[in-house]
Amino acid sequence: MRKINIGLLGLGQIGTGLYEILTSKKAFFERKLGVSFEIVRIAEKFPNRKRKVHPPKGIMTRDALSVVRDPSVDIVVELIGGTTAARAVIKEALKEGKHVVTANKALLAEYGDEIFELAHAMRRWVCFEASVGGGIPCIKALREGLAANNIESIYAIINGTTNYILTQMTETGMGFSEALAGAQAKGYAEADPTLDIQGIDAAHKLAILVRFAFSGRVRFKDIYSEGIAQISSDDIAFAKEFGYVIKLLAIAKKTADGVEARVQPTLLPKSHILANVNQSFNAILLRGDETGDVMLYGRGAGAHPTASAIVADLVDIAKGSMEGPVDDASVIRALGSRVTVKSITSILSRYYLRFYVIDKPSVLAAITKILGAHQVSISDVIQRERSAGKVVPLILLTHEAPEKNVRAAIRVIDRLAFVKGKSQVIRMEET
Repeated sequence: MRKINIGLLGLGQIGTGLYEILTSKKAFFERKLGVSFEIVRIAEKFPNRKRKVHPPKGIMTRDALSVVRDPSVDIVVELIGGTTAARAVIKEALKEGKHVVTANKALLAEYGDEIFELAHAMRRWVCFEASVGGGIPCIKALREGLAANNIESIYAIINGTTNYILTQMTETGMGFSEALAGAQAKGYAEADPTLDIQGIDAAHKLAILVRFAFSGRVRFKDIYSEGIAQISSDDIAFAKEFGYVIKLLAIAKKTADGVEARVQPTLLPKSHILANVNQSFNAILLRGDETGDVMLYGRGAGAHPTASAIVADLVDIAKGSMEGPVDDASVIRALGSRVTVKSITSILSRYYLRFYVIDKPSVLAAITKILGAHQVSISDVIQRERSAGKVVPLILLTHEAPEKNVRAAIRVIDRLAFVKGKSQVIRMEET
């Protein structure tokens, strides 16, 4: 029986889930894998806090570095989050010759190059299945299951908080603020939901997916992100009238002159497979040149789904260390040439445009004239008539147009006296 000693950094929700799985299924892993996983040290900022699990007090400490430097520890599991302390302890763990498992998407998105370079130099694994999609094995699919494929595109719902909020807005008609409050009450949203609702969390995850889908270095700052706070119940309702659903999508597409990589609210046709991914569920739709479309679906967060992904990494490390030297081919690919991420202003898309305008003659003609002058053509219109002089919504769908043209046109339209408030612009995807 091979014994693998684990040093756990962080005993929060996910750390607790991992402790529960490894202790309750100890005999299962021994029988199935011939490996005994033992959590021998735990670093926790609040070791005396009341919690569901009760590790032996002798293995608990507040000092994460003491766990990392403990010679009995084979694998360090980092679950403390953030990009400061976590960055320091992961680098120290690699220097100490430990393999590392982490769920830290922000760290890998922003400092992945230096983490992977150090892992490569030290011939140690850094595994991170839990960093994207919770319990969904999307990293393993990219690294192994789709190895025969050139990945052409990624369309993903990878933030459960925003997906839950948009689902509630779509199904009940409630506004954004009410839906957010409901998500917080159910524990789907943090007290400070900024990273989720601004699209930053999804952008961190997309940076990791792009790195391994397109085999190269990617700068997080190059990934455009836009959140959902400006999506109104009107937008949800008008999208329905046109036959669309609004989702926060993480999108990456390979093109002849680089990769499009962006997180944005998106109008999807109701028939699209991702349009039917609701509540807090996640889904990653990958298109390979050999397989065509492959979709991975499941719970993108939660203690046990995420801990399940961590266990999968522990198993991979245990198997690999028994079979011989570290094979870091996937890390080498992730340290390849820089992935050229196209500027958001260079993309082509269809657009949903929503204006609040004073209801009077020639308003539609004036707006369409400006759009036409910027080579933006209209495919569909919804114009609400109420009473003269009142503010009414005007909704336009465009044909495919350059983003820079749409932005230039909107700047002009927003200065018109009969346009009230900031215009809404949402990109559309059909495939």
